[in-house]
Amino acid sequence: MTGARPVVITAAVVGAEVTRDQNPAVPYLPVEIAAAAVAAGRAGAAVVHLHARWPDGRPSQEAAHYSEIVARIRDAGSAVVVQVSTGGAVGMSLDERLGSLVPGAEMATLNLGTMNFGDGVFVNARPDVVRTAAAIRAAALVPECEVYDAGMLDTLRWLLERGHLAAPYHVQLVLGVPGGISASERNLRFLAEGLPAGVAWTAAGIGRAELPVVELALALGGHLRVGLEDNLFLARGVPATGSDALVAAAVERALAAGRTPCSPAEARALLGVKPFVGGG
Repeated sequence: MTGARPVVITAAVVGAEVTRDQNPAVPYLPVEIAAAAVAAGRAGAAVVHLHARWPDGRPSQEAAHYSEIVARIRDAGSAVVVQVSTGGAVGMSLDERLGSLVPGAEMATLNLGTMNFGDGVFVNARPDVVRTAAAIRAAALVPECEVYDAGMLDTLRWLLERGHLAAPYHVQLVLGVPGGISASERNLRFLAEGLPAGVAWTAAGIGRAELPVVELALALGGHLRVGLEDNLFLARGVPATGSDALVAAAVERALAAGRTPCSPAEARALLGVKPFVGGG
């Protein structure tokens, strides 16, 4: 047990798949996504993970959408760490997906392999993973390596050995995507133990696994991700009123486990992100 360790809480406020038909709190417009990010920061998230949408809810990787979201977060006085998605949505080209690497972003996701993703196929061929890593490095962002299954741990080591990836980087262990590794204590322990020594990691549980995975990650010394991208409910049959409500639930569990949520400044130091310069 490592209960004395601080914990970074990430809020994934929208994603590419969830819709307002499933939960009316899902944000679509840049102003709505930015407001959700700011609210999540106020609730205790140190990092916000961003996707973008078109006004009708379709997923977008348009640079203009991401730039507007980032600008609105900063204009609101929030100092949260801004992490953008290079995953986009299933079926997008890599060129389209890399549109999120805009000025003002501080971290970006690096998906480590192709996988069945629900009823679709999320394509991340190894040359595309290498290209994405290079694009993230060229943009001077800290990569967060997304691990959805055990073989991706080997890809992580291959990237490090070949020099395509180097510190600082972060790892997120995603459990419960249909087509990826399922959410269980055994699986989370297995993935965490397979990481390079000393690497900080976050765990994300999908759907009803979200808050149980929070509790497991707290006990195992990991960091946490919650939000409407991953889970639309605060409890069985109780829709979350926003990602900030899920962040508040994670904060409550962290404090009960004896772990103090990091501020954005503390998270930047832990993740190797440059100190924030700006208001808020």
